[in-house]
Amino acid sequence: MASDSTATLSAQVNRLSISGTPSPSSETQPSDLVSVVDDLLNQLNSKFSTMSSDLIAKMDEMSQRLDSLEATIQASNAQNDSDAEKQ
Repeated sequence: MASDSTATLSAQVNRLSISGTPSPSSETQPSDLVSVVDDLLNQLNSKFSTMSSDLIAKMDEMSQRLDSLEATIQASNAQNDSDAEKQ
């Protein structure tokens, strides 16, 4: 894995001199490309894992809030039914 794992894609492309026009003076070594691709895949994996964890946490929180809302509505309905029976 490359040491600059937090570098952006454009910075890595610039570092490797990858552009639309070939430059005869600087050729990119296959090992450099492999390193950059591995680094980018690791970055994507890390971001995906973080987003997945965040999404699951938000879904759990929403589920708890919905359960609380449902319990409140049921308690309110039960109270209204009991008040109606008394009248």
